[in-house]
Amino acid sequence: MNKTAKGRFITVEGGEGAGKSSNLAFIQSLIETAGKQVLFTREPGGTPLGEAIRELLLGHKHTGMADDTELLLMFAARAEHLQQKILPALERGIWVLCDRFTDASFAYQGAGRGLSLEKIAKLQQFVQGNLRPDLTLLFDVPVDTGLQRAGKRSEPDRFESENRDFFEKVRAGYLQIATQEPDRVQVIDASPALEIVQDQIKTVVQHYLESQGE
Repeated sequence: MNKTAKGRFITVEGGEGAGKSSNLAFIQSLIETAGKQVLFTREPGGTPLGEAIRELLLGHKHTGMADDTELLLMFAARAEHLQQKILPALERGIWVLCDRFTDASFAYQGAGRGLSLEKIAKLQQFVQGNLRPDLTLLFDVPVDTGLQRAGKRSEPDRFESENRDFFEKVRAGYLQIATQEPDRVQVIDASPALEIVQDQIKTVVQHYLESQGE
């Protein structure tokens, strides 16, 4: 974490249909109940420019986009997001809860697309400096279960239209990050019923709050 930041930076990650959207408000409420002001945001997006880039990335108008282009657009949106929204909030002591961040680039563009992890790490350092999430909740679910859930909610976006093998690679990429950074990344088994998933979330978030002396 950037030592100049005063707030805490919490991110939520997971593959398609992992249940992030169903639990973001719950996570935010846990933090707010502890007396913290929370800014909720998302990636790609979070700013007017970022949301415009999101449309380019998720829409089908540019199907066949070069993998490097996709990666650079993700980091362009992230650079704007950090400067306009995330960093100012943290400096004011506001906690930030973000739906996806750079772990998604390592999982989707790295593991999924097969781009160089070293290349992504260089972009990460260039755009973020030393800023990293303080806590990441990784919602994990078998790929078939996730795709079945995702298929029920809306027409698939450009990423959701990828094949099963792509999502297996993405899941493996996420789990590799969790293995490498077990202190930061807490894996949530997103397969069970919602109340069981939220019990796991509550345990992780409250433990983190207690560790911060909150």
